[in-house]
Amino acid sequence: MTVADVRAFNRFYTGVIGVLDRGYLASPYSLTEVRVLFELAAGPREAADLRTALSLDAGYLSRILTGFDRAGLVTRTASERDSRRHVVALTPRGESVFADLDARSDAEVAALLDRVPPADRVDLVASMRRIERLLTGTPRAYLLRPLRPGDLGWVVNRHGVRYAEECGFDQTFEALVARVAGEYGEHHSPDREAAWIAEVDGEPVGSIFCTRVDHRTAKLRLLLVEPAARGLGIGARLVDECLRFARRAGYERMELWTVAGLAASRHIYEKVGFTIDKSTPERLFGRDVEAQTWSLDL
Repeated sequence: MTVADVRAFNRFYTGVIGVLDRGYLASPYSLTEVRVLFELAAGPREAADLRTALSLDAGYLSRILTGFDRAGLVTRTASERDSRRHVVALTPRGESVFADLDARSDAEVAALLDRVPPADRVDLVASMRRIERLLTGTPRAYLLRPLRPGDLGWVVNRHGVRYAEECGFDQTFEALVARVAGEYGEHHSPDREAAWIAEVDGEPVGSIFCTRVDHRTAKLRLLLVEPAARGLGIGARLVDECLRFARRAGYERMELWTVAGLAASRHIYEKVGFTIDKSTPERLFGRDVEAQTWSLDL
């Protein structure tokens, strides 16, 4: 993305939320003044803390507070900790003014969201969170959840794309994943089989399935973590969740099938105790691979 792209988006979004209007929400107050009211609505604040929180020039903030004082919106008293500092608090009139602006802001955003289909609102909020995280450097958090409608298709698609790009596999691999996912969707037994999706910023980034081989053996399948989400410990967490479920379900052993050369997943498997039972050269998915069967006693 270029500087011009960011500036173009800024121009678009400031127009959407009315930042360029003379008064915010057709009120006599600017957006900055409303932000000051918002901070004070949470409770009294020292003026210096307000300045820091909003990154405002001291003189600019002083002029805003003076205007609020004259309008009867705030009071300013000496701090008990330091008489040179002032504590600012909303008056009942200030609280009323803010409550009205807050309600009008909620209504404006609700009207904006009314134009967005419900299914797209999740994507919209996730994108906003992603923008905030990227621009602030906030550490990424993830969650694991059960499958939802549409997840099986995502699993098939992302396995096909990832393994084509990273391993050179052809469409026969994607077809295999589709068969595994389809069989799970049609026939899985909830008390003996389960699957999880990992999400970051509301977007799926990983998967794992625990399926039944026989009454004592479970199989770990379709472990995937998208490149952009690697390094967060998601792969290890998915494997741990799969193992916990298998133990609760009463399995005595877990196995998995993979190919040699996948260093990240191999490290995870070895760390939890999986060992290689069999390794044989085969021609699969348009490539010469070393097919491996791993197992772990639960």
